[in-house]
Amino acid sequence: MNVTIFGASGGTGRILAEKCLAAGDAVTALVRDPARLDLRDRCRVIVGDARDAAPVAEAIRGADAVFSTLGAKTPFEKSDLLARAVPNIVAAMQANNVRRIIVLGAGGWQPGALRNQGAIRRALMNFGARTLLKYPIASQRAQEAAILPSDLDWTIVAPSRLTNSKARGLNALHMDTEALPPKASQISRADVAAVMFRALKESEWVRQRVYVTW
Repeated sequence: MNVTIFGASGGTGRILAEKCLAAGDAVTALVRDPARLDLRDRCRVIVGDARDAAPVAEAIRGADAVFSTLGAKTPFEKSDLLARAVPNIVAAMQANNVRRIIVLGAGGWQPGALRNQGAIRRALMNFGARTLLKYPIASQRAQEAAILPSDLDWTIVAPSRLTNSKARGLNALHMDTEALPPKASQISRADVAAVMFRALKESEWVRQRVYVTW
């Protein structure tokens, strides 16, 4: 399978690229700085910015599926990356008749997403969404506004707080398509990458959000 990954030089994207390559998939990666992609010798590398339509279209041409793990470098950064990049990705996929896209989202900010949490946890998470996390949540809203109305076969993997911890494996994860599972706290990037990879190989989550946590 030919897959295109946006964000392959980041923490989750790099692990995802490794999984695809190990499975025998051909990987195309759009990156601004190829030196930051340690898998560059094993991938087709397109140099460019996802905010620009031309390199996005070049990266998607010939793909069977698309991943995006794009996002701001820190939760305190006001970024237009998702607001500008995701519409480019959607348009290029539609122009090239590529239907399958799996993107990294964030869990907890959507209406009803916290209904399985206790009252104190809900209050803390809602406070964080209104204050410390207001910029990344605005980016997530922009991403979903571009993807959800489209005719693409999308899956949005919406994790709790990401960490660089070791993977625990799919059997150790709690997943739900309606809301964050109870006591949602954190999850490793490696486990999130595994969920995204599973979404590519199976069809159970097409046109759904998948909330995931330890």
